[in-house]
Amino acid sequence: MFLTRDDAHALALRLLSLSKADSCVLHVDGEEAQSLRFAGGGVTTNVATARVKTRIESHVGGRIGAVSVGGLDAGELARAVARSEEIARLLPEDPEFLAPLGAQAYPVSARYDEATAALDLGFLAEASARVIAEGAARSVNMFGCAAAGRRFAALASSSGLFAYDRESFIDLSTTARHRSDGWSGWAGARHFAMARLDPAAIGRRAALKAARDEEPLDLEPGRYTVILEPTAVGELAQWLMWMLRARPADEGRSFFSRPGGGTKLGERLFGADFSIRSDPGDEIAPEAPFGEEGLAQAPRRWVEKGVLESLSRPRFWARKTGAEAIPQAANFTVAGGPTSLEEMIRRTPRGILVTRFWYTNLVDPRSLLLTGLTRDGNFLVENGEIVAPARNMRFNVNLGGVFSRIAAIGNSERVKTEMGGAAICAPPMLIEGFEFSSRSSGI
Repeated sequence: MFLTRDDAHALALRLLSLSKADSCVLHVDGEEAQSLRFAGGGVTTNVATARVKTRIESHVGGRIGAVSVGGLDAGELARAVARSEEIARLLPEDPEFLAPLGAQAYPVSARYDEATAALDLGFLAEASARVIAEGAARSVNMFGCAAAGRRFAALASSSGLFAYDRESFIDLSTTARHRSDGWSGWAGARHFAMARLDPAAIGRRAALKAARDEEPLDLEPGRYTVILEPTAVGELAQWLMWMLRARPADEGRSFFSRPGGGTKLGERLFGADFSIRSDPGDEIAPEAPFGEEGLAQAPRRWVEKGVLESLSRPRFWARKTGAEAIPQAANFTVAGGPTSLEEMIRRTPRGILVTRFWYTNLVDPRSLLLTGLTRDGNFLVENGEIVAPARNMRFNVNLGGVFSRIAAIGNSERVKTEMGGAAICAPPMLIEGFEFSSRSSGI
């Protein structure tokens, strides 16, 4: 279910008026969406969803009780307010409790497009048909999913805070399989506005990867020069962004901890051509207007030319350390460069072109050691040309090292990763010394 700003505000005022706690915070979010799956040249499944959830957090003398409710039944919501207060009275005081924020000023974030929010099943079917047609033209099988919808999030407090954000989305991805069923290619995109989506280009990109007729190679594990497509770079950068937090760094539990105490803020930790920024006003990957606790988002440089410039910091930790409270950013841009993907291939004597990663996991936060698998489109490059598909491999890499060995960067573009719906803009990168630890030959 989708609530307008006025509807969400009215709901918040009604529930807050029922509160008998010292303070109260409400989180309300919801979604309306449709999705369509396709395979074997036609549609297989269509799902429509509508949901809304309210989390009521009551504070009694530094004690916090919370209850979540699905739906908008007035009686159930009223009982949840009372129940959250009962729970708060039963719990010990939270030593890190801070009273909720009052009214805040928020930036404008262009994440909503009326035409995209109104998309119906017919558009998804037409987009899917264009993808399927690209596969048929190249004799490969196409599988995938198209989805569109809109969602909202609201945050309110008894101290006078009210924050509201809405976003629309259109999402399309496809996996193409070689007719032998022994090789695959992938392409996908996610946007706030339908005008930015090109279904035929997505289908063509995946189909061309799967249509190659060379026999796939099982390469030996080891260190390789890699050409990472934007989706692969976006996934690695997303892990890095999740780790950019001040508290673990201050407490010596992070890659960003300085030996002997403190953080590495202001130090060069990556290559001089590596930068990450977030901005609610960004045209392609805008950040939400507010983050956790209702803190306002602002344009921010997290890493600038390899130098660590910002770490997120919740209000409690900011007060404890006497530093600025900074909300985490979910949406971000990795700065691009002048070198095209095609030029990276031409200048590579021997390496691997990687389409995307899969099942990535952080092994060690102190070294930013990440592991995962390649998926749906590796290619061996020799003497500046793609010579054959290469079967998948597992990698084990230190993200600090990866982003310090960048030999070339291309133009940044919006990408779709497997880890949620974050708006990420990332470039292709040519990287030296990327460590593949073992084979993983499944397609």
